[in-house]
Amino acid sequence: MLRMDQVHVIRHKVLVEEQSVRQTAREMGVSRNTVRKYLKVSEPVRRESEPRKRPVMEAVSARIDELLEQWKPRTTPKQRVTGTRIHRQLVEEGYRVGITTVRTYLREKRRQQAEVFVPLVWRVGDAAQVDFFEVTVSLQGELRKAWKFVMRLMYSGRDFVWLYERADQLSFLDGHVRAFEAFDGVPVRCIYDNLSAAVRRRVGAPRKLTQRFEALASHYLFEPCFTRIGEGHDKGGVEARGKGVRLAHLTPVPQGQTLEEINRWLGREIDRAAGQRRNRQGETVAERFERERRTLRPLPEDRFEARRLEVVRVSRHGLVRIEGAQYSTPSRWQQLEVEAWVGVDDIRLACRGETLVVERQDRGGRRVRYRHYLEELAKKPQAVRQVAPELVAELGEPYGRLWRLLSETHGPRKAARLLASVLAALVRQGEEVVSKALEVALEAGHCDLARLHERLHPRRLQVVAVPEKLRLYQVEAARATDYDWMLEAGGER
Repeated sequence: MLRMDQVHVIRHKVLVEEQSVRQTAREMGVSRNTVRKYLKVSEPVRRESEPRKRPVMEAVSARIDELLEQWKPRTTPKQRVTGTRIHRQLVEEGYRVGITTVRTYLREKRRQQAEVFVPLVWRVGDAAQVDFFEVTVSLQGELRKAWKFVMRLMYSGRDFVWLYERADQLSFLDGHVRAFEAFDGVPVRCIYDNLSAAVRRRVGAPRKLTQRFEALASHYLFEPCFTRIGEGHDKGGVEARGKGVRLAHLTPVPQGQTLEEINRWLGREIDRAAGQRRNRQGETVAERFERERRTLRPLPEDRFEARRLEVVRVSRHGLVRIEGAQYSTPSRWQQLEVEAWVGVDDIRLACRGETLVVERQDRGGRRVRYRHYLEELAKKPQAVRQVAPELVAELGEPYGRLWRLLSETHGPRKAARLLASVLAALVRQGEEVVSKALEVALEAGHCDLARLHERLHPRRLQVVAVPEKLRLYQVEAARATDYDWMLEAGGER
C-alpha cells in the first residue's frame, strides 16, 4: 500500500500535469492498475475482498481454548494464565507457533468477551450510590486507618462524606441518617454492592436483607438496589468519586485532634467544591443539587436511631462485656440483665428504669468508672488505697487535695480509711453537701479531722413526741412518778 505523499504525486502528475498513466507508472515504479486505482480513490486504503488466512492461528486456537478451560479451576486472580505460559505449553506439545500469534489470539478473545457498558440516564431525585472506602488520617500526630462513607446523588453529583473508625453496620446505618439529613430529603433508590451490613443472604433472588438495614429502608421508605455479585463497577459513579475525594481532599493526610474535627473540616471542603465543579453545560453541582433537593422525598418526623440492641448480664465485678470490650456499671446492677443499645460512638445501658451512657471502646478495651463502686469502696479501705489515684481523678477537686493532704499527714494506710469515711458520707448525703464541707475544711491548707468528721457525720438527736396532756406543764424538778400522775385522766395542774 502506497503512502499518502505517493498517492498525491500520482494524482498530481496525471490530473494536473496531464501526464499519461503509462509514463506515471514507470516514473513511480508502480503498475498502471495502481495508478488507475488512485485516480479514483484519493487516499491509500486497503480493501480486502475476504479475510486473510491464518493457518497457524487456526491450527492452535482450538488447543488454546482447551487449555484455558482445563486450567480455569487451577487459577486465581494473581496466578492467572498468561500468553507466555500458553506458548510454552504449546511448544512442549509440538506446535510450531510464535508467542506473538498466541498473544494476538488471547487479546482478541478478551476483546470479544469484554463487557459493553451502557450509557445511563440519571433522573432527578431518583438514585443515590453508596459505598465505604479505606483511608488514612492523623489523630493527635498518629497515623490511623479510618473508613470513608460516601453517598452520591447521581443526578446532581452532590456528595456526602463522613469518616468512621469502623466499617461496621452501625457506621453504615449512621452514615445514611447523616446523609439524608444533609440532603434534607431521601432519594427514591439507593444502590449498593452486596455488603454484609445490608445483605444477610445472597443466594437466589430476592436478596435477604439484614434486620436493621430493612428497618432503615422502611423508616425512610427508599428502595434498596444491589449490583451484580462481584461487579462493583455497576455503581461506578460512587466508585470514581470515592477515589476523587481521597485525592482531592484527603491528600496530604488530614490532621486533627479527633475524627469529629476532621469530619467538620471535610464537610466544608465538599461544600466548597460543590460550588466550583461544573458540568459541560456550565452548571455547578450546588445549582443542580438545589434543583434535585426539591424532588427528594421528605424526611420522617422521627430520626432513625442507628443502634443495635444486645441483652447482656452484669458480672459480680459490676462489668458488662460488649463486642470484646468491658464497661463498668453501678454496683447495684450486679448480676442483673442490662439492655445495651450499641451506637457508633457510645453505648446506652438501661436497667430497671436507670440509664447510663458510656463511650464505646475498641475490642479488648476496658472502661471502669470508680464512681460506680462508691458504696463498696466506703466499706473497703484497702480497695480505696488500691484505686485512690483513679478515684480522686474522677471525683475532681477538692478530693484530689484531700487525698494528698491525708497521705502526707497520716500515710497511705490511714489515709485510705479516712477517705473511705468520706465516701460513706458522699453516698448518704450527696456529692454537693460533702464537697462544700471539704472546701471549708481545706481552705486553711490543713484538715481538722474531728471537725471534718462532725461535719460529714453529724450526730442525730432523737426527737421524742410530747404527749398532748403534758404540753401545758412546766416542771422545774420532778420524779418519774409525777409524770405518771399527770398522765392520769383526772389529773389537774
